Amino acid sequence: MNDCIGFIGVGTMGEPMCRNLARKSGMTVWAADRDKAPLERLSGDGVKTASIDAIIAECRTIFLSLPGGKEVEEVCLGTGGLVAKVPLGRTVVDLSTAPISLARRLYAEFEARACAFADAPVARTRQAAIDGTLSIMVGGTAETFERIKPLLGHMASEITHCGEAGAGQAVKILNNMILFQTGVALAEALTIARAYGVDGNILFETLTKGSADSFALRNHGMKAMLPGAFPERAFSTVYALKDLSYAIEMAEERGVPALGADVARELMERARELGYDKEYWPVLIKAIEDAKGQKKT
Repeated sequence: MNDCIGFIGVGTMGEPMCRNLARKSGMTVWAADRDKAPLERLSGDGVKTASIDAIIAECRTIFLSLPGGKEVEEVCLGTGGLVAKVPLGRTVVDLSTAPISLARRLYAEFEARACAFADAPVARTRQAAIDGTLSIMVGGTAETFERIKPLLGHMASEITHCGEAGAGQAVKILNNMILFQTGVALAEALTIARAYGVDGNILFETLTKGSADSFALRNHGMKAMLPGAFPERAFSTVYALKDLSYAIEMAEERGVPALGADVARELMERARELGYDKEYWPVLIKAIEDAKGQKKT
């Protein structure tokens, strides 16, 4: 077995995380993805393109960075997946955002094969992934957490052990639920301010000096909503809806009303209907602007 790290999924967030591992860990990183373009870019940093089977066979620690629960389940539990093939003693770390129930199932499945598993979803922006300043929330045993923490440190500036398997996913999902609801408030405030002739720049700059200041304001509000910049290679409306659906499922399973989350979902679904499904999720402001326009007519 080689002294290497496996990395499956090098998309929007996975590519910069994989690059930081390769540059900082001092270990060889093997990566797999259906898209050849990021693999070609990563080769410049010494990342070796490999098949998933090769990664399973050769790498002691394997990271996953996939779009969501469906893809994680396919890679881990599908025919010939990680659970079926992984040798004893490996550690699998899921950096994706996926349902809590799946994380707990994977923990049990890998443990039955004498392997370790941790759910370690990431938060903050793609720029944070590039800079290596993500926040990572980890669910798993204390022993596994301590073992993978140095590797996570190459990708993140904040690493928190949130509890047993699934706890990392729970905290990340709720983090995003709060973020999306804050985004709705910012979009509403900006649209209302502009309707009254108030300069949006003045509004948001002033909010940074008061109790409404937030990460969402400074990043999603000022850098996306204010200039109307909603790039496609960012955290899209479709992905945001996926994460929000996980939060709403959590609430429904425990009988907790999640009215704010429902509103955020409604606006994102409307933005998707307007054709903004691939754009950066703060584009939900377009749904508010569209509704305002319809009321005026």
